[in-house]
Amino acid sequence: MKIAAVFSDNMVLQRNKNIRVFGTCTNNEKVITVSIPELQSSARAVIKDGKWEAVLPPRRELGSCTLEVKCGAVKKVFKNVAIGEVWLAGGQSNMEFELRHERRGAAALAGCAGENVRFYYTPKCPMVDDELAAAEKESCWQLPSPENSRAWSAVGYYFAKELSRRLGVTVGIIGCNWGGSSASAWISREYLGYDSRLRPYLDDYDKAIEGKTDEEMIREFDEYNEKQGIWDRNVREYMAAHPNAKWSTVTAKFGENKYPGPMNIKNPMRPCGLYETMLSRISPYTLAGVLWYQGESDDFRAKTYDVLLKTLIENWRRDWHDDELPFLIVQLPMFRFEEEPDNQSWAYVREAQEKVFRTVKNTGLAVALDCGEFNNLHPTDKSQVAHRLYLQAMNMVYGILGESDALPPMYDSYEIMGSTMLIHLRNCAKGLGGKDARCLEGFEIAGSDGEYFPAKATVRLPYIELCSDKVKVPVSARFKWTNYADVGLFGINDLPLPPFRTDK
Repeated sequence: MKIAAVFSDNMVLQRNKNIRVFGTCTNNEKVITVSIPELQSSARAVIKDGKWEAVLPPRRELGSCTLEVKCGAVKKVFKNVAIGEVWLAGGQSNMEFELRHERRGAAALAGCAGENVRFYYTPKCPMVDDELAAAEKESCWQLPSPENSRAWSAVGYYFAKELSRRLGVTVGIIGCNWGGSSASAWISREYLGYDSRLRPYLDDYDKAIEGKTDEEMIREFDEYNEKQGIWDRNVREYMAAHPNAKWSTVTAKFGENKYPGPMNIKNPMRPCGLYETMLSRISPYTLAGVLWYQGESDDFRAKTYDVLLKTLIENWRRDWHDDELPFLIVQLPMFRFEEEPDNQSWAYVREAQEKVFRTVKNTGLAVALDCGEFNNLHPTDKSQVAHRLYLQAMNMVYGILGESDALPPMYDSYEIMGSTMLIHLRNCAKGLGGKDARCLEGFEIAGSDGEYFPAKATVRLPYIELCSDKVKVPVSARFKWTNYADVGLFGINDLPLPPFRTDK
């Protein structure tokens, strides 16, 4: 009998929900029991197909207790277990971004030991093998300290800190993220194959591995890894010495970046790969909800990202036995590399993220449009992103804040009056504000030919009036429909108006 690696000393169990405890075993095991002796709470596990799961009844918050798992003469006791709030921090590199690298990270680390937060980092291995087993054996829940918290998700830490202070309970974060990952890597093959619009993810992978043995693919990826390691080191050293070097200069000197390498069974970015090696190892550990910061790696299929994200949410909710599991989505900030054209792909991803928020129950949207940096894929200020997620949690999950405090002004509908277009907004009853006189820049309108021109914008709440000398009869409008631009228009609650288009 083995207990899943996510259970360890110092863990946080979710309050006010059924507490699921699980692991693996042989089918010869007869009785496995789980208990919290201090609360006189116990449950007998259900054993099926080499797995076991016990469900303890909901409990209120508790600062410290023990969790016992018994199987015959074997007893495992976990100590200093807290009962509070547990959130999963999922996604790619901007969720993975470590606290030690964050803009205020040094100060945060210096003062973190007194915070009532804890962290578990799901081991990152490309395959289910001996390496993963060894990594899971070493993994554990960590208490905050300047040393322990260095590699914690900065977004996860700041969110947990603010939430814990507001609710007065221990908050645990399960980090389950990997830089550069597509959402398709976090979905099971069963779910990814449901919708024909998502089949290209699987078709591309199946074509890439066709006719190759496992040994050939592993050798192929290991050879790539060795070469990529040298390339990464050379580029890192060069960029440290030449911080303003253009990417074209870097690739001319060292060659093109081959990341993420050959797509095969050892590439962690493969479709369904991280679902298998990471997500399935921690589900269905009882959660309050999911923080999701991802989408950068799916901009090449931006127009189907809403389908991809909806599928992921449905898949995870099934695995967690919770069809109302909250998902708080970070809407991508402004970003563009200096040498890349603005192909508007991130605008489509942002639209897809908002569409999921509008159409899928129990989802929140943390609008982070103003949290990006030009030419930097990894903006260093993560405290604002975390705060926007916190506002969503306070509104949607805990019911403490109203929409006027948690949500930005948002596009609702439009109407046309002669040569003028009226953009109706919601959640702007308290008004709009701007950073400077340019705050109304970024609006465009087009006529029947579909050619967009900058529009003069006038605020007449609850709508914004748009017009242009070059468009006599407007048909459509859009706002900040770009990968990168300055952000200046906010609600009175300091949350920015998200980008939109009327002709989707």
